[in-house]
Amino acid sequence: MTAKVTGTMVNYYIHCKRQCWLFSNKLNLEDNSEEVRIGRILHQLKEEKAKKKEVAIDNIKIDKLTPEYLVEIKKSDADLEAVKWQTLYYLYILREKGIDRKGKIEIIDKKKENRKIHYTELTDELVFQLKEIISLIQELIERPIPPLPINKSICKKCAYYTYCYI
Repeated sequence: MTAKVTGTMVNYYIHCKRQCWLFSNKLNLEDNSEEVRIGRILHQLKEEKAKKKEVAIDNIKIDKLTPEYLVEIKKSDADLEAVKWQTLYYLYILREKGIDRKGKIEIIDKKKENRKIHYTELTDELVFQLKEIISLIQELIERPIPPLPINKSICKKCAYYTYCYI
C-alpha cells in the first residue's frame, strides 16, 4: 500500500530525509518543539487577523486561498526551498482538481520589520520534478529504518534534534 504524501512530507523531504521518514512513520516530536509552537501561534494570529480559515482539501491544509493565489504562511525563511516545494505540491493538488493558482509564500518573522513575500508558479517541468519527489518520498517512508542524521546547523532548531543527537 502506498502512503498518501502530504505537503509537510514534501517540505521535510527537501529539508531533511530523516525528518521526513520520522514524521511519516508517526514519530511526531513536534509537540515538544518550541520552534514549532511559535510557528503555530504566529500562524493562528495571522489567521485571526485576516479572518480567514485554512482550506482543507483531501490530505492538505492550505493557509489561504485567494482568487489569484494559494498563500503559504511561514514564521521563517530558514529553508525557503523546502517551503517552495511544499507550496508547489499544494498547487499541484489544486490543479488536479481543476483549480489553477499562483503560489505566494509569506514569511512573518517577528524579528524582521518587513514581511517577505516570495512567489512561485507551477510549470510542467516542476510538475515532472514534483512527481519524482513524491515517488522518492513513498520509497523513503517504506524503508524499515530512517536515514542517518545529516548533522548540519539546521538540525539545532529541528523538533527531532534530541532524537537524532542526544
